[in-house]
Amino acid sequence: MTNKLIPTIISLILVCSLLVYYIPNGCQPVSEETQTTVGGDVLALYGIDPYTLDPALAGDATSSEYIQQIFSGLVCLDENLEPSPDIATDWHISGDGLVYTFKLREDVCFHDGKPVTAWDFKYSWERACDPGTGSQTAATYLGDIAGVDAVLAGESEHISGVEVVDDYTIKVTIKAPRSYFLYKLTYATSFVVDEENVLQGSGWWRKPNGTGPFKLWRWDEGNQLVLERNDHYDQTSSFKGVDFIIYELWAGVPMNLYETGQIDVATIGMTYIDKVIDPAGDFYQELTVVPVMSLTYIGFNCSQPPFDDANIRKAFSMAIDKDKLVSLVFRDTVTRADGILPLEMPGYDEDIEGIAYDIEGALALITASEYGAVDNLPKITITTGGWGGGISSDLEAIINEWRINLGVDVEVRQLEPEQFLYSI
Repeated sequence: MTNKLIPTIISLILVCSLLVYYIPNGCQPVSEETQTTVGGDVLALYGIDPYTLDPALAGDATSSEYIQQIFSGLVCLDENLEPSPDIATDWHISGDGLVYTFKLREDVCFHDGKPVTAWDFKYSWERACDPGTGSQTAATYLGDIAGVDAVLAGESEHISGVEVVDDYTIKVTIKAPRSYFLYKLTYATSFVVDEENVLQGSGWWRKPNGTGPFKLWRWDEGNQLVLERNDHYDQTSSFKGVDFIIYELWAGVPMNLYETGQIDVATIGMTYIDKVIDPAGDFYQELTVVPVMSLTYIGFNCSQPPFDDANIRKAFSMAIDKDKLVSLVFRDTVTRADGILPLEMPGYDEDIEGIAYDIEGALALITASEYGAVDNLPKITITTGGWGGGISSDLEAIINEWRINLGVDVEVRQLEPEQFLYSI
């Protein structure tokens, strides 16, 4: 049984500064001279080391946060969560919904000033699907494209459904109409990478030549990661003037760092909630409440006892009082999940009803299962990610509910986050 803990539905953030968004502004050769010191307007944030900066390999939120700043793709999501132009200026979808023709901007370039063309996207997607790359996300995000399966299986080097019409036009054929196809292309797996950069070796992404609004200036593992503004981008939003973003890696408790002025933005955990929601407090005026479309869930290993029995899976689900978790553990900063899509996510259906909290019903299901009684259940271990042996307060509460409501003691196995995310 695995426990995937993802950020809560409502994020409480103390804000002094905000990130900057850019639109490309033409390609010019970049001087070999580089800035040697951080200067100008600087945004300081708390961070942890990314597992990877390779868009094809990223499967965790931390890596993706940096990759979104360093790289980009054909399309991105706008503020209404609709696909909008990024490197593509526009696109045409055939009447049968199978062929997407993208026109690329002719003024987009890599950080070194080299123009980005349709050939770069073809290379990037075929590389992501190459078994030798080892991507765990290519099948999910590119698998609708005709010919991807053959590349993933090692039967072809080229994706038959990707055709370069000219340097700034790429035609993509998918296997069947998919209304969500453009949404998939907003994920990092489909971002463009520089072939010359990749050919430098397995550690190429430590010196990435991306296309995003920021470029990697320095990465001192365990200490600091610094992004520098990409001057090939125009600052067109209201958040102008950020020259560098400094991530203070593993620097301590974000709230403490914020109080001492070491970072400009801090996400607030339950430990400090009272400190920031008090209208008379020092931090209330700096508090911003931001909806976060995310989900916390527990996954059962259906191939192993006792969760190979659907009655046991449902019983453990029914024994969790989600309303109590929301009110007591999360102090009403999250909402109860009744389905796999969070509030405000496109496709969310408020009429879907989740599994109700029912202790008697849960015990009856265990009796009706092939195991017949709690005493006949094998040892149960829940695997989670983290450091130092401590577990989150919500997981601790859930384990306690299983103990009280079902009479089941669950052991905890903790893995380092990278191992948990990429090996489970």
